[in-house]
Amino acid sequence: MATAEQIKSLIQSHFLGSDERFATIALQIAAHEARAGRLNVAEEIKQTIDRSKSKIRILNPLQKDLQGLLIESSSERRMNELVISDEIKKRLERILTEYKQRHKLQKFGLSHRRKILLAGPPGTGKTMTASVLANEMHLPLFTVSMDKMVTKYMGETGAKLRLIFDAIRERNGIYLFDEFDAIGAERGNENEVGEMRRVLNAFLQFIENDFSESLIIAATNNLSVLDPALFRRFDDVIYFKNPDKTEATLLLKNLLGSFIGTIKPETIAKEIEGLSHAEISLGCIDAIKDAILADKEVVDKKTLLSMIQDRHHIHSKTNLNGQTDPIS
Repeated sequence: MATAEQIKSLIQSHFLGSDERFATIALQIAAHEARAGRLNVAEEIKQTIDRSKSKIRILNPLQKDLQGLLIESSSERRMNELVISDEIKKRLERILTEYKQRHKLQKFGLSHRRKILLAGPPGTGKTMTASVLANEMHLPLFTVSMDKMVTKYMGETGAKLRLIFDAIRERNGIYLFDEFDAIGAERGNENEVGEMRRVLNAFLQFIENDFSESLIIAATNNLSVLDPALFRRFDDVIYFKNPDKTEATLLLKNLLGSFIGTIKPETIAKEIEGLSHAEISLGCIDAIKDAILADKEVVDKKTLLSMIQDRHHIHSKTNLNGQTDPIS
């Protein structure tokens, strides 16, 4: 028997038009039925899904043009997975509260916060934040593929941008413009060609005239290059930073889990100072892998410190070369 949460998720995925999410939840129900001994019911559900997937789906012209331009995904990330400051948490909770009670605001001619700019160093949780908001709001996450959108051909990038904003209006979801500085760089910058200035102007017009219920999130590692005109188009600007000592301690506890053994995270928090959330995560994963391959149930502190030192080395090299860490 499907749980109440599964039924609610099925209904939400249907009205959001997310076939993949609908099929995933249906398969979860089939697995539950199988475990309960109702094998016939489980098999019928699976066969129904298989038959539906085998049918040829005719995509409308908008969907065809958007293929490869928008990457749809679902998320199971929860707010408690984010290791962030109390201030950022409060800002995110306000976004969620306004969304959940948006109809109250609409009665007074007001809109919920739905145009958000996330800024901060690589690996500090900007992309993960978008995933968390998608799950908490029960909305699909659409990531704009910037390498597919930005082209060298005159007018083509602007045309693709129009398609994306058409999709934002027609289908509710969270739309993430990652590496936003690719189109948001300041107008008049001598390194920017005229075409990109036109794209930025188009973006400013599109976002100002967008009154959908979708959430638009732009994320950048380099706030200083953004055009000042962008900031007043966003309802909120949230600044991320590398974890402080308290956050780093909590992050270590969360990441190491049962592998933590007798290690006291607060004693090595200073060792990870200066690293991003992503870099700390990679160091912990490397230490856990080492423990598993050595048939150990807990991580060795010396090994963990060595892995963290490796991350410091990579971090310093990356900064020296002026390259950008793709993890954000």
